[in-house]
Amino acid sequence: MRKFFTALVLIPLGVIFLAFAIANRRLVTVSFDPFNATDPAVGFTLPLFMVIIVVAILGVLSGSFATWLRQRHWRKAARQHEAEARDARTQLAQLQAATQPQRTPSGPVLLPDLSGTGVGARDKHGATL
Repeated sequence: MRKFFTALVLIPLGVIFLAFAIANRRLVTVSFDPFNATDPAVGFTLPLFMVIIVVAILGVLSGSFATWLRQRHWRKAARQHEAEARDARTQLAQLQAATQPQRTPSGPVLLPDLSGTGVGARDKHGATL
């Protein structure tokens, strides 16, 4: 289902980009020299669609970077809380292990004879207790 929705978005978007590129294929000169517009020292001649798409991509990347920088406080807090939770889980496991009764596997556990008949008493079905 996710692939279907991805295709539902990407295919029309690709068609729009293709139509935009065909409609705006005229060459433009992008100049980085503010003092000499007729013969710039640093300039590129590119199709208009390429200039617009590259600028849009750079805008998305710079916006993503700015958002990532703004969220650093939240990421730091999340790391600290995760470390505290890990420490708390470790302490809880240690406390639970300390409060468990210590059992030693020294052999079978002998129960006291409560029947009053002595060693080798049997229950009502004849099994030895």
